[in-house]
Amino acid sequence: MTTHDPQMLKGVLGLVLLQLLDEGDGYGYGIVTRLQEIGFDDLAEGTVYPALARLEAAGHLDSYLLRSATGPARKYYRITPSGRAELVRARRDWDALVERVRLLTPTHLSATHLIPTHLSATHLTTPTGA
Repeated sequence: MTTHDPQMLKGVLGLVLLQLLDEGDGYGYGIVTRLQEIGFDDLAEGTVYPALARLEAAGHLDSYLLRSATGPARKYYRITPSGRAELVRARRDWDALVERVRLLTPTHLSATHLIPTHLSATHLTTPTGA
């Protein structure tokens, strides 16, 4: 089972949901299942449904009911033009954040001579006096 830092995932869940729904409409449980299939094993319905509601309230998603052959009607979500604009913005912000974090990795720092070459990655992560 893969685990993710819940706070980190919470910060990008809107981006993940918009990206998934940009590929096609989906209903709550189907979205959760799809996310679990692609590696978000520990993602719970109780996390996804409130995020979908927030995106809908912000105008980034629309919803509609569709009768199910096996039970009650399901609430499907689809991305709106506002949601697509938000997806573009969120992707840009995510890419910029990833790049800034990458610039802080020991390999990149030593390659740019910001870290003396005699220091290894363990010197960067091991507290002194511990």
